Amino acid sequence: MTSFDDREKAFEAKFVRDEEMAFRVTARRNRLLGQWAALQMGLTPEETDAYAKAVVQADFEDSGDDDVIRKLLGDLLAAGVETDEGTVRQALEAKTVEARRQLMESQ
Repeated sequence: MTSFDDREKAFEAKFVRDEEMAFRVTARRNRLLGQWAALQMGLTPEETDAYAKAVVQADFEDSGDDDVIRKLLGDLLAAGVETDEGTVRQALEAKTVEARRQLMESQ
């Protein structure tokens, strides 16, 4: 039975690594999205850093990406930036790819 136990432990370890990587990609993506939105709104570097952190925090409100999209869209529109949900979703997809690439390069 030891080979079965070894395989089970290996699958569990892989699951943990995959979940950790997914969390790190999402957090990095949200930070990049915050920086993208801050650029659109014309924020200062200090404001950009604080805003990017706020976007990362916003992701903990609900599961999924809707809370982040809602925050970004609301903030962009409140700042007078002409945008729509489709543009924000496009940025989300692009930043997901960029975040994954950055994390893969750093390993």
